[in-house]
Amino acid sequence: ENQTMVRNFILVGFTAGRKLQIFIFVVLLVIYVSIIIGNLVIVTISIVDHGLHVPIYYFIWNLSLLEIGLTSSVIPKVLFNLASGEKTISVIGCFVQFFLYFIFGMTEFLLLAAMSFDRYVAICHPLCYSTIISNRLCSLLVLGSWGLSFALLIGQSVVVFELPFYNQNINHFFCDGAPLVKLSCTETPVLDLVNFSIAVFSLLGTLIIIVLSYANIIFAILHISSTSGRQKAFSTCASHLIVVFISYGSCIFMYVKPIHMGGLDISKGVGILNTVVSPLLNPFIFSLRNRQVQKALQK
Repeated sequence: ENQTMVRNFILVGFTAGRKLQIFIFVVLLVIYVSIIIGNLVIVTISIVDHGLHVPIYYFIWNLSLLEIGLTSSVIPKVLFNLASGEKTISVIGCFVQFFLYFIFGMTEFLLLAAMSFDRYVAICHPLCYSTIISNRLCSLLVLGSWGLSFALLIGQSVVVFELPFYNQNINHFFCDGAPLVKLSCTETPVLDLVNFSIAVFSLLGTLIIIVLSYANIIFAILHISSTSGRQKAFSTCASHLIVVFISYGSCIFMYVKPIHMGGLDISKGVGILNTVVSPLLNPFIFSLRNRQVQKALQK
């Protein structure tokens, strides 16, 4: 009971030798720079090119900003630790990383749900699209996603960092939720339930919206008489579906499970998909599969 609480945590996600750490640093640095450049290109062309001043691209460049924020909340610290050989992170730094990672992540899932609604209206109610999906509604959906994420996470984040931590070693390469809670010497059934409920709401709740939207979209596409019309309708949704598959696949595995189920070593591997692979692929997915974006890039 008289033990002193820790002031710094030690991230033990990477336990490889020094040479391997340097190799990982170089690879990760190249990937991180590519993520920043790729997503900034999407943001820039979506703002500069007037042909892309439509709701779906407003959502896409906001999604790219979220990807930049999500990756930047984790990777720079990992790069610093790999380069310096240190593994420590202050409690305040850990709190900031924890909060930013989850608020960017949750906002992204809410935004993906908003994008599915946009595609639903565009394909199922094309004549009413400009009336329903107005610039004001798009702004409200983006701001609402940010506001709801902040409201749900701020209380949870404060509670997590008020726990008594007596063990320094975080079994991860960043301050994820489950490894942090495991360091506490107290039982946290209420916090575990809250964390699980937030994960279910942000992941499964938004996924239900996406599934329902695309169920109606597929039904509408099947009723299009021409083959070219069906292909065109589906191509407008293909990029979004690929991003949804990648993003939800990793996060549902990581967070929609009771904390006592463990599996942190596997979660570290899945965490790389969420923080590195998905943000890297998104710019290529949206640019390579979209003719309007390709034309804007050529301009």
